[in-house]
Amino acid sequence: MISNIIAAGLVVLIVAFALKGSIKHFKGEGGCCGGGYEDKVLDKKLNNPVIGKKTFDVEGMHCENCKNRIKRAINNIDGASCKVNLRKGSVEIKYDREIDDSVFIKTIEALGYSLK
Repeated sequence: MISNIIAAGLVVLIVAFALKGSIKHFKGEGGCCGGGYEDKVLDKKLNNPVIGKKTFDVEGMHCENCKNRIKRAINNIDGASCKVNLRKGSVEIKYDREIDDSVFIKTIEALGYSLK
C-alpha cells in the first residue's frame, strides 16, 4: 500500500517536471527550438546601396528555428538585412544606412542568444 503511494508520487513528480519543461520549450524560453518549426525566412533586399557590413559571432544557435528567429528580427530593422550561418555560428548583417552596432546586439540578445 505505501509502496503504491510512493510510486504514484514519483510518477506525479516526473510528469510535473516534464510538463514544466515542455511549457518553457513551446514558449521559446530556455534554449533552442522554442516554439517548434517555423517556415523559412526569405532574404530581405535592401532599398538602397549597401554602405556597410558587420559580422557577429553568436552563441546558442543550433537549428533552423534559431536561424529564422534571428533573421526575422534583424530583417525587421529598417535598412538592415542578414544572413545566418549555423555551422560557423555567425550572423552577417548588411545595412544601407548608419545603424549603431548596439541595435543589432540588443536585438540578438533579446532573443536569448549571446555574442562571443
